[in-house]
Amino acid sequence: MLRYTEMQTVEESNDLGVVLRKGREILLQGFNWESQKHGWWENLEKKVPDIAKSGFTSVWLPPATHSFSPEGYLPQNLYSLSSSYGSEQSLKALLQSLEKFKVRAMADIVINHRIGTTQGHRGIYNRYDGIPLAWDEHAVTSCTGGLGNHSTGDNFHGVPNIDHSQEFVRRDIIGWLQWLRSIGFQNFRFDFAKGYSAKYVKEYIEGAKPIFSVGEYWDSCNYNGSILDYNQDSHRQRIINWIDATGQLSTAFDFTTKGILQEAVKGQFWRLRDPEGKPPGVMGWWPSRAVTFIENHDTGSTQAHWPFPSNNIMEGYAYILTHPGIPTVFYDHFYDCGDSIHEQIVKLMEIRRSEDIHSRSSVRILEAQDNLYSAIGEKICMKVGDGSWCPTDGGWTLATSGQRYAVWQKKE
Repeated sequence: MLRYTEMQTVEESNDLGVVLRKGREILLQGFNWESQKHGWWENLEKKVPDIAKSGFTSVWLPPATHSFSPEGYLPQNLYSLSSSYGSEQSLKALLQSLEKFKVRAMADIVINHRIGTTQGHRGIYNRYDGIPLAWDEHAVTSCTGGLGNHSTGDNFHGVPNIDHSQEFVRRDIIGWLQWLRSIGFQNFRFDFAKGYSAKYVKEYIEGAKPIFSVGEYWDSCNYNGSILDYNQDSHRQRIINWIDATGQLSTAFDFTTKGILQEAVKGQFWRLRDPEGKPPGVMGWWPSRAVTFIENHDTGSTQAHWPFPSNNIMEGYAYILTHPGIPTVFYDHFYDCGDSIHEQIVKLMEIRRSEDIHSRSSVRILEAQDNLYSAIGEKICMKVGDGSWCPTDGGWTLATSGQRYAVWQKKE
């Protein structure tokens, strides 16, 4: 098992993608759980100039292909670009606009499961007759009603799960991913990555060659009843093991940092320093592969499965946008929380870029108390929480501040 202390050596020895090496990504999740109701492709196209001007390098789009559910997460005809989010024509117009403004489109790759068109083995809808990729029951895992092999991951219950151990399935998926690349998607987000072995993600990345990939390896944090444990090392290790099993080709969402940060902002900032003095999430162990975020369409939005405290979102962004890792901003926070929040996030992004903070930037934690967290990097220092703090020497100037956060940069 790879331990975090080995990661830097392993990373330097591999010929990784340019984007991962540079580590200057800032992602926007470009939708929420209700977006399919609002002519979404056209809505986003209007915002592309602002998205580009703000400094985002990539926009994660919702599933773009035909789905049994309007949100896109129960796919059926993978080659149909007609979805609840809009027409094929409006999607392609959005993709062209993103390309024009040099913002990469990230496709949401939902390949753990697929809804059948006709009944097969045991009377289950586990055949795909009449549509492209017309698989039979052997494409479905035996544990979800098919004639394929047992699943190589967790089951997504209630629907046929795809058997990625079948060579014909992997060949077809790679062909489909290459097609998505050809129409303008440059990055991939792998949905429900716990559902199938990470070695197949490696094969799919090698076959379709996305510029950047991220996996949703969403595992439960460690709790004692309803109280989050201080030590989440086993949680972040599982995410790190998944990243490593992709051949280190994919990043992963840092659910560990999300879980800890949303408790820390409630007056428990001591959580943000692990026993070794490092950040306590995946970011603290393998920052170049940690995609940090504070909310998404599952944890927040109208689903609210694991929400970040709404009154503390700027403390969350002050943390992830000044720290190592690859930060992600949620659509609702950027566009639906008012001009002030939008402008504050843009300012933090501007500081990140101007001070060249990247995924591997160094960070030294100075304070981690109940009501105060402060840290210093190569060119900036910051604090969050109600506690009073500012840099003690005179070499710093206030770059930005807001409710319960402040960022300083070194004087020229």
